[in-house]
Amino acid sequence: MKIIIVGSGRTGRSLIEALSEKNYDITVIDKVKSIVDDITDKYNVSGVVGSGASKDTLLKAGADTADVLIALTPVDEINILSCVQAKAVGTVRTVARVFQPDFAAERKTLEKEQGIDYIFNPKYDMAEESARSIGLPGTVKPEGLFGGRVQIVTVTVVPDSPLCGKSLFEVRKEVDEPFLMTTVLRDGKLVVPDGQFKIEPGDSIGIAAKNDRIKNILQKIGIVKTSARKVMIVGGGITAEYLIEMLLAERKDITVIESDLERCRTLMEKYPSVKVSYGVGEMSEILEDENIAAMDALCSLTDADETNLVTSMYAWSRNVPSILTRIDSPGHLKLLHRINLDITLSSSEISVYKLIRFVHNQEAGDAPNEIEKYSTVADGKGEVLQFTAGSDFSKKDVQFKDPSFKLRKNVLVASIIRGDELIIPGGLDSIREGDRVIIVSDKKHHVERLNEIFQ
Repeated sequence: MKIIIVGSGRTGRSLIEALSEKNYDITVIDKVKSIVDDITDKYNVSGVVGSGASKDTLLKAGADTADVLIALTPVDEINILSCVQAKAVGTVRTVARVFQPDFAAERKTLEKEQGIDYIFNPKYDMAEESARSIGLPGTVKPEGLFGGRVQIVTVTVVPDSPLCGKSLFEVRKEVDEPFLMTTVLRDGKLVVPDGQFKIEPGDSIGIAAKNDRIKNILQKIGIVKTSARKVMIVGGGITAEYLIEMLLAERKDITVIESDLERCRTLMEKYPSVKVSYGVGEMSEILEDENIAAMDALCSLTDADETNLVTSMYAWSRNVPSILTRIDSPGHLKLLHRINLDITLSSSEISVYKLIRFVHNQEAGDAPNEIEKYSTVADGKGEVLQFTAGSDFSKKDVQFKDPSFKLRKNVLVASIIRGDELIIPGGLDSIREGDRVIIVSDKKHHVERLNEIFQ
């Protein structure tokens, strides 16, 4: 697969690093020669100096034969124009990053009218990840949405976890609600558990359920202690605004602390039900004035890593159950990953994850197989695959409990999407023609067709 990346900022470099591990033909475009030289020296990629919006530059980079172009410059208009120009010379698929809310709001129109395959907004993605993570402890990591409505999270089992020593059958009985434990990573080895599987400290468990039920299920298991009704957001920028709208839809009680007075006025006018406080000075005093100890969750989203770190550490000292910290510096991010200060949010990490999924999905769609969507779980050892059951599906209408419905080892049917209905399958369910089927499989199986999931 030939990939062109326009722009070599933090996200561009992280994406290059992640993709260069694969056997992809990657070309980087940047206007600064020293940046291109540095990247081509460090990674096994080609480089072209110039503007990604220039047709000549794109042709030098091989856009006429490229499979994917990803535009990641700091300028939205350049990213959109790069995609339009690339499509005009023959690039198969294009991706543009946009920051401005106006462009983000017109994403569907731009994709349709300009032929751009995927437009993403890191600020919106950060807010979405925050909304998904609020109320979760640091031992729970959202892996993403699959099939549009299936949420998979990874739970790291600590020694005092309520899951320790229980079998999957016992956990299911306690919850009494449709969900699946999709994978277990134990001592670096992937296991797709059966009902008798006993959970041990150190296990990393994948749990799949309907997106709107996952937090409730984690609460029943005992992993989540609070429903996070009272949420404090520190930093009132565009990301916070997206998050406020998401949380208001969930009827959360929201407090926002912002250091810019004009921004405070804007938020107060736009969201009259949200408490907006003007906060300047010592962060601990500001947080105490807003009764930080009474909060169920804190999300620190300022543009300064240091402010976010100090804010989150103080919230942690005041026993706030759920803490989310925005971190942009890779150095700070690595530090927090080591000490696991609840949940860290990195715009570049979120973007790179989404872009890798996009590339993998395009690769899967282009290959001679039946895979429609693709992602990975369990540190890359497991695959999440989406198929549509056709007329040639060998177990059509056969109930899962039927002895002939025998899956390969470490393969699981995670969900079935039938029209507008989402099914977390049990023994009485079956796969019908036309169903979209989401499979979790050990990567070693190299499953490429739905019929290959059986023994």
